[in-house]
Amino acid sequence: MPHKIADDFPVLNQTVNGNRLVYLDSGATSMRPVAVLQAIDDFYKKEGANPHRGLYDLAQRSTEAYDGSRAVVAKFIGADYEETIFTRNASESLNMIAYCYAPLVLTKGSNIVIPISEHHSNLVPWQVLCKSHGAELRYLYVDKSTGAIPDSEIAAKIDKNTKIVAFAHVSNVLGVMFPLEKLVAAAKAVGAITVADVAQSVPHMKLDLHALDVDFAAFSGHKMYGPMGIGVLYGKRKLLEEMPPFLYGGDMIEDVREQETDFLPPPSKFEAGTQNGGGAVGIAAAVNYIESIGWDAIEKHEKALMTRLIAGLNALPNVTVIGNNDPDARRYGVAAFNIDGVHPHDAATILNDYGIAIRAGKHCAHPLLSYLDVEFKACCRASLGIYNTEEDIEKLLATIPEVRRRMNFVD
Repeated sequence: MPHKIADDFPVLNQTVNGNRLVYLDSGATSMRPVAVLQAIDDFYKKEGANPHRGLYDLAQRSTEAYDGSRAVVAKFIGADYEETIFTRNASESLNMIAYCYAPLVLTKGSNIVIPISEHHSNLVPWQVLCKSHGAELRYLYVDKSTGAIPDSEIAAKIDKNTKIVAFAHVSNVLGVMFPLEKLVAAAKAVGAITVADVAQSVPHMKLDLHALDVDFAAFSGHKMYGPMGIGVLYGKRKLLEEMPPFLYGGDMIEDVREQETDFLPPPSKFEAGTQNGGGAVGIAAAVNYIESIGWDAIEKHEKALMTRLIAGLNALPNVTVIGNNDPDARRYGVAAFNIDGVHPHDAATILNDYGIAIRAGKHCAHPLLSYLDVEFKACCRASLGIYNTEEDIEKLLATIPEVRRRMNFVD
């Protein structure tokens, strides 16, 4: 890394219960560097007017900041400006597809295919939609030891009645990257559309959505060092033109007559009402920050930390890694594990006493943890960001044995 990245993140410069904060929950929400905080602050101090509304200077500068932010994000993900829509978060983006585009193609007797490992944001909308349309929701079951989706599952589940194949690019529990190219090819072969949840991959690798050839994609700013309350929906232009709006109101209108309305083309068509100008500026600043570090440095750094984390967890007695426990297997961002006989909530609470912040629970992936028959149907999850260090990993590994001791186990 070019410098100690953690110094760029003010929130990390604090103690918790008298200990240095070790933040290992970036898979839920990443922290924000000074560059992002400053960009948001500057927007509200220097512009702050409603984008696309006024002709006075403040409004014009707000419009330029908002539209310029979209251009930055579109380039970052390998998309066109018109294909990049600002939303509140990945969940809203996925719901927009489910409620606005999917009904155009879903019929009684058709099916939607998703991995069993999906986050609820990319599961529950399809579940509800299938019930209301008399369609079937099919699951691709992952290999329990590796977390990978077998080719046989893809071949067996995606057929001529499949209309949508939706999947996370990277699992928020297993950290495995799913075979996007194979899923896209299988969907295309039967005329189905693809929906990629890239929320867990966009902070960890360079994406080119045009090259990947997915039809839709969704992610959130707050998982990639940007602010909360801003997300992105990507869609191929032809599909966005066919898709009706999710919300109706100001700033998405071409013309309104007494009985008819003409909508603006994408992306404006999907951005009704006053938008999150500060959030847009913030996510663009996060993109610029990531690019200032560089993908080669980010991937090298995170791979080294993850390799050490998995190896260290394997070496601890009474600790089980969820999914692939090979330290050399490529994981992105997250490592899930359990401590024998200790509920993950207890483990996280004890680790917090030492200033270590991890996630514990079901991680919005109830079907996966049931399928894997994980103890307590829950697990601990340590997730990495670019600001984490070797010292953070060693602190976690050294403290985990204290959890069982504090729970009165005799090892």
